[in-house]
Amino acid sequence: MALSKSPYKGTRDFFPEQMRLRNYIFSKMAEVSELYAYEPYDGPMVEELDLYRAKSGEELINEQVYKFIDRGDREVAIRPEMTPTVARMVAQIHREVAKPLRWFSIPNLMRYEKPQKARLREFWQYNADIFGAPEGLGDIEIIQLAIGIMQAFGANNNHFEILINSRKFVDYVFTGPIHLEAEMTKKLYKLIDKKNKMPADKFSAEVAQITNDPKKSQIFEKYVALSTMKEIESFFEETFDGLEKDKIFNETLKPLMTIFAQLKNLGLGDYIKFDPSIVRGLDYYTDMVFEIFDKHPENRRAIAGGGAYANLLSIFGEQPLPGIGFGLGEVPLTEFLKTHNLLPDTSIQNIDILIAYTDLKSEKTVFELSQVLRNSKIKVEVFMGESKPKKVFSYTDKKQPRFVLILSADDIASGEVQVKNLQDKNIHKMSLSDIDKLIDLIKGSR
Repeated sequence: MALSKSPYKGTRDFFPEQMRLRNYIFSKMAEVSELYAYEPYDGPMVEELDLYRAKSGEELINEQVYKFIDRGDREVAIRPEMTPTVARMVAQIHREVAKPLRWFSIPNLMRYEKPQKARLREFWQYNADIFGAPEGLGDIEIIQLAIGIMQAFGANNNHFEILINSRKFVDYVFTGPIHLEAEMTKKLYKLIDKKNKMPADKFSAEVAQITNDPKKSQIFEKYVALSTMKEIESFFEETFDGLEKDKIFNETLKPLMTIFAQLKNLGLGDYIKFDPSIVRGLDYYTDMVFEIFDKHPENRRAIAGGGAYANLLSIFGEQPLPGIGFGLGEVPLTEFLKTHNLLPDTSIQNIDILIAYTDLKSEKTVFELSQVLRNSKIKVEVFMGESKPKKVFSYTDKKQPRFVLILSADDIASGEVQVKNLQDKNIHKMSLSDIDKLIDLIKGSR
């Protein structure tokens, strides 16, 4: 029986056209990251399962991880996310290096999920993290970076928004005025994470079932209805009391309000919005959390997310080191760019000039000329084998180089050649001995 030509379910083949798009996306991500002084890093495709078991949550371990026993009888997994890996790496060297650490990567990840729109089993995800920044400043920079990445693709605040919340504040709401036990709090977290995907009446019914107390349900319903900093302050004043009120305010709301104020001072206020339903599913977030949301009504969904984590290094026996980061998958990003008509045309290869020859006597000159041009960073395709102009131009219709040069023995004898610009159809005559003129012509057309 013949083998299937299709890739494994939830994975993709990247033919040259798809690779051109992927390379474009990755290059933009790297370009913006380096503007913010973030350095590239990478880690292994396979990690010990305990690394994810320690901090990534039961759902990831039990339902989404590709795990297996290796030949050394070790329990391992194909990496489903990058944050535990970067934490492990930072734990090795953070005592000896200058801080803050600013790192980024675009790793290949795998999760066993049901393939659907903007979600596959194998994907690449941009990750950026900053470790050891002064309190609050890393949060501001990571939001700046996230906005900068999106803007690099031509997106603006008409296309996306960043929804922000504080896990510290949510924790105090759940354990303070609502005062639920750990198991019930966990259920509320899972419920609030699904709030925007549920009918309002069903959501309220599930809240009532979890809290089992009308007063607690009412406080929770008020919380999830909050949308502005002013409303949050009023909610806090109404809901919190006691001797530690100022302390709670300074630990939870004040940092969040400072982040909003500073981002607005940077001219980014139109991009950010408070959203009480943003809590993020993974267990290691401890402070600010956020998601980048597509505003298009046909693609209203999160395309990226992240947050702050203070205790991630503790699983390696290290003292807490504050960190904050986010992940942006190339699959939802591509869907976002497609929805907003922001994708570049990657249907054709980027070739500066195609050089062909009509007779074997010219072959040596063509290869020599192409090498000289490549040494000057000109992208050259050689049309191999002697060919008539009709065949060459039929080929250029498909490949669409910017220029074409067809060389013959007569051209070499005369020392003169004709270079055709396929964009404006102009023909340029020049001497074979004046290669610099040809180089200037090609580079000037870019």
